[in-house]
Amino acid sequence: MLIFDAHLDLAMNALEWNRDLSCTVSEIRKGEEGMKDKPDRGKNTVSLHALREGNIGICVATQIARYSKKTNPLPGWNSPQQARAQTMGQLAWYKEMEAIGEMIQITNGTQLDDHIKLWKQATSKKKPIGYILSLEGADSIVTLEHLEKSHEQGLRAIGPAHYGPGTYAFGTNSTGGIGTKGKELLREIERLNLILDATHLCDQSFWETMDVYNGPVWASHNNCRALVDHNRQFSDKQLMELINRGGVIGLALDAWMMVPDWVRGKSSPQAMGVTLDTMVDHLDHICQLAGNSLHVGLGTDLDGGFGKEQCPADLETIADLQKVPELLVARGYLQADIENVMHQNFIRFLQLTWKDF
Repeated sequence: MLIFDAHLDLAMNALEWNRDLSCTVSEIRKGEEGMKDKPDRGKNTVSLHALREGNIGICVATQIARYSKKTNPLPGWNSPQQARAQTMGQLAWYKEMEAIGEMIQITNGTQLDDHIKLWKQATSKKKPIGYILSLEGADSIVTLEHLEKSHEQGLRAIGPAHYGPGTYAFGTNSTGGIGTKGKELLREIERLNLILDATHLCDQSFWETMDVYNGPVWASHNNCRALVDHNRQFSDKQLMELINRGGVIGLALDAWMMVPDWVRGKSSPQAMGVTLDTMVDHLDHICQLAGNSLHVGLGTDLDGGFGKEQCPADLETIADLQKVPELLVARGYLQADIENVMHQNFIRFLQLTWKDF
């Protein structure tokens, strides 16, 4: 079955982890044997080869670079211009992948429809991974003119904040509102018909955003606070706000977001019982809130700074997402529901968003 993954940090892995994603997962792991600089070395789950193996033909692929002011304890670039340059380097990597036929950028409905037709054809020919470009955290938007330039370069989704205090909004593990600059950014996002990614907005910034923003909105990689009580997850009230706006929520596979009481560096997926079926618990919770299967999908965030040590125990590579349909059948989901979850909800959202543009 075709799979749409709404959140993958591919360029970050390529440039900051120095992973050649055109290799297989096992080849990347072998090349990282003995490396200790990051906790997930030798434990990655994502490569372009693995995406093809799992029929994950479309993804939302990120640019990401935080600007950290001197008062911000989180790591990041020391100026917005440096953050901007980092995201431009990431864009250059995507373009290099396009040049060798590994990936292809999708920016409008016609390209999306053509790419879906390509991936549904039965052929042994290597197919490019279609990607929709998204900016995770808006700190690298130095001015609103920079946002318009990014839109011209193919940017189609943007999250105003990541972790901590940002230039335009407050993110995970912080508290604060969107302010004048945040409101100006939201107006420009709406004017350009960019998709607002509500993921990572702290509660105050989330609700202030919903008060002033009227454009398309999704949450690319979020789970349920009702199941894991942390500000990184969305409350039922927040989930219903997104559902009522026609949004789609992508379920993340970072173990600490899937089960309560996870201790980073100590807990293990096996000991905590974290499996793909745990993700289905979150998925089912959202479907029960909505009363249907129309507002949930996959936004795995696999290799978003973690690997096998912090993802479902029954997932060796991202190709194992093909196990999810069987898990949904076991929960009583019908074929149409399964197709909604695996790809159709996000595809439908994009088709509606891009209909008149």
